[in-house]
Amino acid sequence: MVNRTHPTRSERLAGGFWGLLVGDAVGVPYEFAPRQRIPPLSEIDIEPPVSFLRSHMGVKIGTWSDDGAQALCLAASLLETGRVDKRDILDRFARWFRDGYMAVDRDVFDVGLQTRQSIGRFLSGKPVEECVQSGEWSNGNGSLMRSLPLALWHEGSNDELVRDAFEQSRATHGHLRTGICCALYSLWARGVLAQTLHPWHAAIERFESLFPPGTPERDEYEKNIHPREPDPPKGSGYVVDSLLSAVWATESGSYEAVVKAAISLGQDTDTTACVAGGIAGLRDGEQAIPRKWMKRLRGKEIAQPVLDGLLRGGSSSAIASRPPPNQGE
Repeated sequence: MVNRTHPTRSERLAGGFWGLLVGDAVGVPYEFAPRQRIPPLSEIDIEPPVSFLRSHMGVKIGTWSDDGAQALCLAASLLETGRVDKRDILDRFARWFRDGYMAVDRDVFDVGLQTRQSIGRFLSGKPVEECVQSGEWSNGNGSLMRSLPLALWHEGSNDELVRDAFEQSRATHGHLRTGICCALYSLWARGVLAQTLHPWHAAIERFESLFPPGTPERDEYEKNIHPREPDPPKGSGYVVDSLLSAVWATESGSYEAVVKAAISLGQDTDTTACVAGGIAGLRDGEQAIPRKWMKRLRGKEIAQPVLDGLLRGGSSSAIASRPPPNQGE
């Protein structure tokens, strides 16, 4: 009999993959609601209480949003090209935006402002390097929410993983702060997958070892990311808050408890639950995701071939290139 309390590496990898998609889907109905309007933890579920006025009323329960779709785009690009190719990533985002590639029902119902602007520039024929948003106010969580597949796919050194985390972020979000958050998240995920003791703190130590005091990356981290005084998490769309809110949520216990804690913060509930849920699934394995949530998740036949490619650890050009089928309930 298989011991389910100690998931294998493949089960943890699958748990991270499904964990981000399920977390996203569970969080979708609560998106934009302030914290005080979120139901009690005991009532948070993939289908909200009937008394809760949910967001995206036309979207069927169990549907992932832009978070999940863009994560699948990134994963497919990595499998197809074997590297972080910003042109290919943007091309897939454009196909998602126009045609519903990697979206359930091909329905694009939620698009972040910075990502929308970058896709618009790409579609207008701008060079890839001119599509990215890089100002101080361009620190949304759009590149963080999609970044887990990089850690699931990557087999290089920590230095190479960090470099590629910055590079994938720069497809749409070019500010150093956002790149650092993506790098920290990727190191965190790698540590969880490897069952490192205290993986979040280990990620910080690895980042600091790569960027000593006086480097721009370390200065930016010390000034704007490393919390001097722990602030209460807010679950907002600001990339630093999004990352630290996910760290807070993952301390809540089981996968289900982590996702509910993330949603309890309100605001950008689908992204906080996606970012935290990916880590919780990676930690506990796919069997830790509630069966009723997995059963209600829509679009599994779109995602499964991508997961198969990640589990094989090689190119999966056939599934990465073809458009997804229309998806029913």
